[in-house]
Amino acid sequence: MRIQTARLTNAVEKTGDQRLPLRALAALATAAFITILTEALPAGVLPAMSRSLRVGESAMGQSVTIYAIGSAVTAIPLSAATSGWRRRRLLLAAVAGFALANTVTAASGHYALTMAARFVAGVAAGLVWAMLTGYARRMVPGPLQGKATAVAMAGATLALSLGVPAGTLLGQVFGWRITFWSMTLLAAILLAWIGLAVPDYPGQPRHGRAPIAQTLRLPGVTPVLMVTLAFVLAHNILYTYIATFLDRLGMADAVDSVLFVFGLASVVSIWVVGAHIDRRLRVLTIAGTVLFAVAATVLAVLADSAVVVYAAGILWGLGFGGAATLLQTAAADAASASADTAQVMLVTLWNAAIAAGGVIGGLLLDSLGPASFPWSVLMLLGPALVIVITARRHGFPSRRPGTSA
Repeated sequence: MRIQTARLTNAVEKTGDQRLPLRALAALATAAFITILTEALPAGVLPAMSRSLRVGESAMGQSVTIYAIGSAVTAIPLSAATSGWRRRRLLLAAVAGFALANTVTAASGHYALTMAARFVAGVAAGLVWAMLTGYARRMVPGPLQGKATAVAMAGATLALSLGVPAGTLLGQVFGWRITFWSMTLLAAILLAWIGLAVPDYPGQPRHGRAPIAQTLRLPGVTPVLMVTLAFVLAHNILYTYIATFLDRLGMADAVDSVLFVFGLASVVSIWVVGAHIDRRLRVLTIAGTVLFAVAATVLAVLADSAVVVYAAGILWGLGFGGAATLLQTAAADAASASADTAQVMLVTLWNAAIAAGGVIGGLLLDSLGPASFPWSVLMLLGPALVIVITARRHGFPSRRPGTSA
């Protein structure tokens, strides 16, 4: 087994062979797909879940929050505790966690049990996200690391573009539980795929990982984390309650199609980011933030027709689709040798923002109504854009370290 692993490792580390190990990266992308789809599915079937479990929609929206809390509170301690584990073993354990959690969610008739299963799924997600970027980057030489990360992150975009709309439609036709049974089946298939196609790597002893305080002092790390918090919080306030927001506009039957349009635009975004991230990370990050802000403005003041709403969905997808790749790459570049620690911190903040998005969105829904969602997005994206623009030397530089002009 060690000889086979060494051969796989050597095959992808030949700097003269500028090819991506697509089978292995596709498995990582599928893990990202499961992570995002498990997280986001309640947004597409929220009314049906709330009726089935006999709770209000704002309470059911907290199923996204509890998932994110599971990731946020366990990512750092679990990553530290499992830092010595071999990477494939840890990835298999995380995917098995998804299979278990989605099985319980699909079968549960009780709100409390469903929320417990969602927490477990969030724990599994924290492990996957903490290792995904580092895993992809280890498979390729330096000049291909941005593209490898983009391929691995493409699964997240496909989950939004195809998975959530398909899951929403599947839930409308066959019931929301079928969507979660489907996720269990996909996780089982992925377990076999990882065992066959993904190379193994040793873990890192706990004492070999940089302390959090030391990593935060590195130039550029804090700006990236601040932008991550604002950007993801803005997205999740709107995305978690998108069905409720569209219902207010008389578009309750268009949730799946709006999410599909958003997702297709996200696919375009991840393609553009993957093609240009190694040379234009700063420009892409600024453009993504501006596009998202324009989409929120349109939804805030012009959402009086279906055509305008779909246009806003396209702009939103173009702005958000490549965000995970851009922010994780920026964090890894800024932290350099402390990249693993920076990734765990980013995952923690990312999921804290998801959790906060569910809570804040619920409070806004109960107090000000769904019309307040796009305005809250604008309030968050303004400071994020200022940070990206001002962090021109560290965090979001014009040229990534180790790349040519």
